[in-house]
Amino acid sequence: MRDITTSKEKLLKKIRKALLEKRENPYPNLEDLPHYPPNEEMLEVVFAEQFTAVSGQFVFCEDEVQFIETLLELAEERNWHKIYCWEPALQEILTRFEYPFFETDKDFEQAEVGFTLCESLVARNGSIILSNSGMAGRRLSIYPPVHIVLAYTSQLVLDLKDGFKKIKNKYGNNLPSMITTVTGPSRTADIEKTLVLGAHGPRELFVFLLDG
Repeated sequence: MRDITTSKEKLLKKIRKALLEKRENPYPNLEDLPHYPPNEEMLEVVFAEQFTAVSGQFVFCEDEVQFIETLLELAEERNWHKIYCWEPALQEILTRFEYPFFETDKDFEQAEVGFTLCESLVARNGSIILSNSGMAGRRLSIYPPVHIVLAYTSQLVLDLKDGFKKIKNKYGNNLPSMITTVTGPSRTADIEKTLVLGAHGPRELFVFLLDG
């Protein structure tokens, strides 16, 4: 009698047979193995290279004085007047150096710069991990055409998994309702394959990195 078993039936038969035969996992520690070769460069250098490669603008500052001086020069050069900052720790620094900013959302539709902190900086791909746990919420890093992030060298991590582990250790089971990664300014090439910055968010993204 001719065998009329279809290819589908043969495949299902093999699957059933495989499920009945218990075998040990040949790669038990696969998820724990590193995906990349060991990194020997300083995380600051790796992040700066990757971040600028995706059109981010990176500034390293030795202390808060240099940070404020650089920020003043940048604001004067770009003619920024409406800088919004809602996070107390960041407000304290700006207030101490008498740097003007908006601490409420008054006239927010006219905002030129959104100033925030971050959860961590991911060196491997030049990304910033943000959450809505602080007073900046969700709007301040998205709506203004310019987003400035103040970060510290202690917040640098090598990979995304390290950044998420840092968040888990910080918040435990009370994780923020929004955790996101930002890699460079908002961009799209959907229209006639032409790259446009600022399509869905800030068209410029700055990271000021302080030692500490």
